[in-house]
Amino acid sequence: MTRLGHSCQIIPPYLLQELGRTGALPQEVVDATLRQDERFRQQRSGRGSGAATLPGPSGQATPQAAPADPQARWTVHDAQNTEELPGTPVRSEGEPATGDEAVDEAADGITATLNVYRDVYSRDSYDGKGARAMLTVHYGKDYANAFWDGTYLVFGDGDGKVFGRFTAALDVLAHEFSHAVTERTTGLVYQGQSGALNESMSDVFGACVKQWVNKQDAAGGDWVIGDGIFKEGINARGLRDMENPGTAYDDPQLGKDPQPGHMDDFVQTTDDNGGVHINSGIPNRAFVLAAKAIGGTAAEGAGRVWYAALTSGQVKPDSDFAAFAAVTVDQAGDQADAVRKAWEDVGVRPGAAPGESGSPTPAPEGLPTDPAPTAGAPDEVIVRRSGGVTGQSVEGSVDLASDDPRAAQARDLVDRCDLSAVGDSGQAQPDRFVYAVRVGDREIQVPEQDLTPDLAELVALVLRDRG
Repeated sequence: MTRLGHSCQIIPPYLLQELGRTGALPQEVVDATLRQDERFRQQRSGRGSGAATLPGPSGQATPQAAPADPQARWTVHDAQNTEELPGTPVRSEGEPATGDEAVDEAADGITATLNVYRDVYSRDSYDGKGARAMLTVHYGKDYANAFWDGTYLVFGDGDGKVFGRFTAALDVLAHEFSHAVTERTTGLVYQGQSGALNESMSDVFGACVKQWVNKQDAAGGDWVIGDGIFKEGINARGLRDMENPGTAYDDPQLGKDPQPGHMDDFVQTTDDNGGVHINSGIPNRAFVLAAKAIGGTAAEGAGRVWYAALTSGQVKPDSDFAAFAAVTVDQAGDQADAVRKAWEDVGVRPGAAPGESGSPTPAPEGLPTDPAPTAGAPDEVIVRRSGGVTGQSVEGSVDLASDDPRAAQARDLVDRCDLSAVGDSGQAQPDRFVYAVRVGDREIQVPEQDLTPDLAELVALVLRDRG
């Protein structure tokens, strides 16, 4: 398989897959999301380099808009349901509320997040040097995701059926901002255990920000991530439950929350960049146990230990759970025993060699161990999408030799895509989608931001009528 990189979104791939399988998201919503997610794959071969320009729907770069006040810590932009970034600047720090719910939620959320990082961790923005936070709301039409792309924090309005506004949950906004912090500190590779740690860091600080704003301590705090983004009627308390992984949702349209809370249940899968949204439940639970043992607020107690570890220089881009755990113990001072026990209680032995912390198990039903589509006939194109903030996956196919009304267009797109010319193109971005495409015996894996327009159109077409 040719691996093309990744991206980071708040909806994990396995959740999106289940929504597609059950038909919970309308065709046009899925198609729009796919097109938008895919376009980014071709944009960001080098991330974190400052003010980038990103292609809009026409493929032309859209310049980064400047806020009215050059000293403002943040600016919210309105994409006006287009795919252009950053959109029109509509509110900067110090300006009054606009009356637009998404704009004002984003403004309140980024203000709270920046304040917690400043007041608790003495960090000036995500880069530690006062970089202005640039946010975009109303991104795409019915776009059901949120992500950090290396320059912008981007939020969709949701499909209106399963998901509502992604700005409605403070911890989701803080989660995406924290991906930027991790990118500028450890650069944890978004794959496997290091990728699950990357996701966990965002959940950890997302929870810390939410509990701080709500004046909660660790003992009685809210540990559910994304509790404001599901629509009424969906049996879901949120995307993840850090205290009790695997219990956040159980719904016919979503499936059952697959997160494990112990290394004995670690999921071996190549979906979702190696299960980054799934296995993050293990370090998430370790943090909750440490936060409760240390006491006080999560932000000031265990949060300071985790932040010290993240910024210590001892965490490497490919660090696994045991390696990161060892750094947290080293940074915990008088609380070292409590932190060590928290990790051991989830089956992670701090400092253990790779593979010695637990007994990973195969993926449960519904989480294939191979994210690529199963082998198809020579005339069949199969597409599988995973990733996103929910971690769900969805798969579809088109028989190019059949009377399927999509076949002629799919054949033309396959010829234009030239899959044999696709090569490696970098690392996934947090909470972005990843696409596995098979045509006959040719198989590639492409992160959202690296999709060419033709490949984006192909995957949207194939997934349009999935069952």
